[in-house]
Amino acid sequence: MKLSYLQKGSGEDLVMLHGYLASKESFYPQISYFSKFYRVTAFDFPGFGEAEKLTRAYSVSDYADWLTEALSEMKILSPRVIAHSFGGRVAVKCLSRGDLFARAVLCGCAGIIPKRTLSYKLRVKTYRFVKKIAPRYAERKFGSTEYKSLSPLMRESYKKIVNEDLREDAKKIGVPVLFINGARDGETPVSSAQIYRSCVKGSKLTVMEGCGHFAHLDDPLGFNLAAEEFLK
Repeated sequence: MKLSYLQKGSGEDLVMLHGYLASKESFYPQISYFSKFYRVTAFDFPGFGEAEKLTRAYSVSDYADWLTEALSEMKILSPRVIAHSFGGRVAVKCLSRGDLFARAVLCGCAGIIPKRTLSYKLRVKTYRFVKKIAPRYAERKFGSTEYKSLSPLMRESYKKIVNEDLREDAKKIGVPVLFINGARDGETPVSSAQIYRSCVKGSKLTVMEGCGHFAHLDDPLGFNLAAEEFLK
């Protein structure tokens, strides 16, 4: 598969992994800042940005396999990594397999499935019932904005991704990890980061006040300084 990436700077390697429906350019403030100290490589995941479209529905493990091959192809060995949201999922999966990365900063890291509320369970049952009668209406009525924007193949991939809980993978991580979360993050709340921190031995958590799910863009200077200190 043809690689789509940005690379800037020189020195030790630092890889950046974007969130779902985003692209390598979403790390522009971080690429500009960290390329002063590292050789920064920001990838487009398959199906996003300028990367090739998926030919089958990828799971988190498939994306981790792809990333492992991409790093090998580019001869990037044991880099540091900064990842956001979905990129954090992929990073967690890779980290659980061994020492692909030397250190990791995971911002708004997705992958923790919250305890399902009664209203959520009722909504799922209603969706499944309606889908049997009127599948197209069910998709329009019940699907999230993110889900509705996807092609049929990407929807199948999306379902594989969001339905996998990564707590057990996180418990296998053996390298230093810093979790950074916006205090106002409604997508991956601080409670999810706290679960991750309890799973990853020796990991740290920084909560950025006034920031939402995109803490690295809401307060790029604060994020960059926290990440820089940890990555050193």
